[in-house]
Amino acid sequence: MSPRLAALLLLLSAHGALGLRICSFNVRSFGESKRENHGAMDVIVKVIKRCDVILLMEIKDSNNMICPMLMEKLNGNSRRGITYNYVISSRLGRNKYKEQYAFLYREKLVSVKKSYCYPDDEDGDVFSREPFVVWFQSPHTAVKDFVIVPLHTTPETSVREIDKLADVYMDLKHRWNAENFIFMGDFNAGCSYVPKKAWKNIRLRTDPRFVWLIGDQEDTTVKKSTTCAYDRIVLRGQEIVNSVVPNSNGVFDFQKAYKLTEERALNVSDHFPVEFKLQTSRVLTNNKKSITRKKKTNSSHR
Repeated sequence: MSPRLAALLLLLSAHGALGLRICSFNVRSFGESKRENHGAMDVIVKVIKRCDVILLMEIKDSNNMICPMLMEKLNGNSRRGITYNYVISSRLGRNKYKEQYAFLYREKLVSVKKSYCYPDDEDGDVFSREPFVVWFQSPHTAVKDFVIVPLHTTPETSVREIDKLADVYMDLKHRWNAENFIFMGDFNAGCSYVPKKAWKNIRLRTDPRFVWLIGDQEDTTVKKSTTCAYDRIVLRGQEIVNSVVPNSNGVFDFQKAYKLTEERALNVSDHFPVEFKLQTSRVLTNNKKSITRKKKTNSSHR
């Protein structure tokens, strides 16, 4: 084994079991006021450091200061070889309300191959914030490349927006020679926004080739008064489905992990991150088991 590969495996194993951890986090109104909240920022940085690739949503930063500030906090005292980089969308949204998607990633583990913003305006303007699609390369994992499609829906149009991701998939298949896809983000895919009767109208659910890693029974909300699976991760491609580390998919409760009060946790976000891991390689893990799905899988809603 080469020294470089050994160092990379050591980096991956530092998070626990070997695997590339991919996360999605709606940070809620991530702008200047939150940037100046030191307590909230400490937690956000801790959450990011758990992940090798993380999608951040609801960035509201007209001055483009959030990601450079995060790079300083993440990389300022970093040991050699674990630095982060980022790629960020333009400001997306209708009228004056704008948000950005950003992907932060460990440079030694993954790199950006391509990116583009789905041209939603040419097809009915379904998305409130059109997906900023990024194709990652990951030479040290079982899956050598994968496309991440992020989505933050507007609650009132969630069903239509989630369904539309099936068209985004077809567009990507035509545009790029890619096989492994991850759809993730704050889909608002629960409670009254996507009632049970609505699932039959969502192709991302009715087509069994799309595999949902976060079940309908999960709670991705911080407030104890709510139990909703708003945030989701969905896979397409047999190779990537088979490469998920068993039982690595779930919700990260940062309130419990960092012993925060509900009030302090809500200062960070009203959403918990969702995540899963990809195996480093089939040879290293010797694990060809299919993923263990959560209870109440999508089959119960067909």
